[in-house]
Amino acid sequence: MLNFFIQEGAEVAQDLEPVAQEKTLSIMDLLLTGGVAGQIIIAVLFVLLFVAVYIYFERLFAIKAASKMDGNFMNQIRDHVAKGNIQAAKVLCAQNNTPVSHLTEKGISRIGSPLEDINTAIENAGRLEVYKLEKNVSVLATIAGAAPMIGFLGTVIGMVLAFHQLATSSGQAEMGSLAEGIYTAMTTTVAGLIVGIIAYMGYNHLVVRTDKVVHQMEATAVDFLDMLNEPA
Repeated sequence: MLNFFIQEGAEVAQDLEPVAQEKTLSIMDLLLTGGVAGQIIIAVLFVLLFVAVYIYFERLFAIKAASKMDGNFMNQIRDHVAKGNIQAAKVLCAQNNTPVSHLTEKGISRIGSPLEDINTAIENAGRLEVYKLEKNVSVLATIAGAAPMIGFLGTVIGMVLAFHQLATSSGQAEMGSLAEGIYTAMTTTVAGLIVGIIAYMGYNHLVVRTDKVVHQMEATAVDFLDMLNEPA
């Protein structure tokens, strides 16, 4: 009876031993075990991620600052223009330092010219302000499209290397080594998709915020032109 229990205990220990020896793979190990090609692609994707995050926050703070405007700004401009105090209106625009104030200052500097000339000057200034707001935002769109493609490139390279190993070994390559090459190659796809999603979401958020500022600029331009059309 004692021998029976000893034998059963040995069998249970043998069954549990492989479970205890299972290797856990961390994310860092997964990223760094993809070979030289995989590591290079992962490094490129990390650089793209850093660039995307930097551009997003830099543009976000710039657009947020550009959207700030005193609610009483146009009323003050209206009072100064009605009194003929053009210089005071220009000083007020310079103090605000926003796209809306820049457009208004451009229109004020053209007072006395035909309305079409004033409107053209405001439109040209508006294009310049929109260009400033959208600075480097297109880079986010490029990263959003390029990052997944770079990730897919890493996967294809990994698959080519895995099948090359299979071909050079006359079909006798170990499945473990092939599987390792395949799943490490897939990590580049995952990394590329993550970077692409982050860049895509950041790009769309900046576009929405920029559109709000552009709408604010258009509304101010219309209000300014209406003010000039008011009877004295």
